[in-house]
Amino acid sequence: MPVHAGEPHTAGIAGRLNWLRAGVLGANDGIISVAAIVVGVAGATNQLAPIVTAGTAALVGGAISMALGEYVSVSSQSDSEKALIEKERGELAQMPEQELDELTGLYQARGLSAETARKVAEELTADDALAAHLSVELNIDQEDLISPWQAAFASAAAFTVGGTIPFAAILLPPDIRIAATFALVLLTLALTGALGARLGGSPMLRPTMRVVIGGAIALAATFIIGTLLGTGFG
Repeated sequence: MPVHAGEPHTAGIAGRLNWLRAGVLGANDGIISVAAIVVGVAGATNQLAPIVTAGTAALVGGAISMALGEYVSVSSQSDSEKALIEKERGELAQMPEQELDELTGLYQARGLSAETARKVAEELTADDALAAHLSVELNIDQEDLISPWQAAFASAAAFTVGGTIPFAAILLPPDIRIAATFALVLLTLALTGALGARLGGSPMLRPTMRVVIGGAIALAATFIIGTLLGTGFG
């Protein structure tokens, strides 16, 4: 069977792309949230200690929060998928003929003739009945369930990588740190926005501009607030 150039045919490609997109989004969260905090504090004071303290807290707290949120979310999804797998396994053991009829009906609903659908259902059932039903009925691959711990680690790592960029830029000398942080953050957001759009298969300009404009608004807002608070309490 010929393989078309540019079309992925290996198993799990959709899952890997989702992981990449999640990593890009996690990095964007780290970039914007840490940058907004350090720029806001830098707008209020030139002293490095409070900036570093706020940046460190944002980096650590944000990474832990991202990891926890991802762990809870993926754990719930994983528990549901495992419950569905066990339910399907029980049904196959208790009423195999009805399950075969159900699989045949599902393939007929996809456009196969009754005879072809029955043959496909019988062959797949003979090979791996559970896998066949999980794939067609529930769109689940029992060999490719997401690990909550892996998801948590990936989310925290992506956030940390992204947040390190503005954290490093804000440590520059006072006369250039704000401008340098703005420039570096917006450039990085443009790159990650373009990458996210590319992974999603969409045109790059509009998604990239959304990310850059949103980041610029967040930075400007926190800088203005920090400057006003610094002036008011200084």
